[in-house]
Amino acid sequence: MQVAIDSAWEFQGLTFPNPAVGCSVVDKNGKIVAVGVHEKAGEPHAEVNALQMAYAQLTGDSSILLLSASDKIHDFLITYHHNIFTECTLYVTLEPCAHHGKTPSCAQLIKALGIKKVIIGQKDPNAEATGGMTLLEDSGCRVEMSEGCEARAHDLLKPFISWQNRPYVTYKWAQRLDGTIDGGTISSHLSRIQVHAMRDCSDLIVIGGETVRNDRPTLDARLVDGKVCDVLVYSRQKEFDKSTPLFNVEGRNVYIESSLERIKQYKNILIEGGPAMFEATKEVVDAYLCFVAPKSGGTIRFTNSYNDFKILQSRNSGGDVMMWMEK
Repeated sequence: MQVAIDSAWEFQGLTFPNPAVGCSVVDKNGKIVAVGVHEKAGEPHAEVNALQMAYAQLTGDSSILLLSASDKIHDFLITYHHNIFTECTLYVTLEPCAHHGKTPSCAQLIKALGIKKVIIGQKDPNAEATGGMTLLEDSGCRVEMSEGCEARAHDLLKPFISWQNRPYVTYKWAQRLDGTIDGGTISSHLSRIQVHAMRDCSDLIVIGGETVRNDRPTLDARLVDGKVCDVLVYSRQKEFDKSTPLFNVEGRNVYIESSLERIKQYKNILIEGGPAMFEATKEVVDAYLCFVAPKSGGTIRFTNSYNDFKILQSRNSGGDVMMWMEK
């Protein structure tokens, strides 16, 4: 389960409006055969990606890896599984879905493959998709909740739970080892790709007026050839140089406002900024994402009042340390 959770965190912030989910396929000897994650909304769920890879590993037939559409993978597995999964156990961070939405039901697939044991990190909070546990239990599958990993699976699910009722707000910044945040590009190319992928999945970016004036950003998702989203410039001053690139992105609404009320009209919000924005948005932020680059330089640092964070997940990002945190 821990492997499934860690793998899912690599796609946290990239699956809106779906949750980030991970799945491990384990054989009868307790060996992990394959790990899959849900990478993007509308694409195969974690269980499907894991079972696709497991099929290739167990049979040596890599033709299944040529399939990318969820329904095609489902059909292939159901047709050609020949009971190779009956002694496997699935560890899934979230209850397999019971309904057929943009992709077929994962619970129905697991049932069809004859898998006899599934360990789940969290029950699905979405009333439309829940019911997978009951469906599997009724088919004779042994379904258990994970012991010891429930809290970490719940941490992974927090954005999705929030989206059911209110916006989820992530505050992102990059700094060097000495804490400085100014003086040019800080993050690695891989870290910047991660941020652009998150912008592609956001529906609103919030940025401070000083950052607009000093950095003249575009705030697009060009590194992943992604879509543009709306921008809220949080500023008491209303006058800006409209030749600044962010004002000239086609298909985007740009709001210049001295209030954060606009956030309530969106679901997945990314705030990018420095110390002033950090202080100004503390009451609305759910999670913090920090990229720490192994370098020094610059002069501006966070000098805010004392803050204590809990690290939800950390990993290497092109040489940077990428940390998901909450207060």
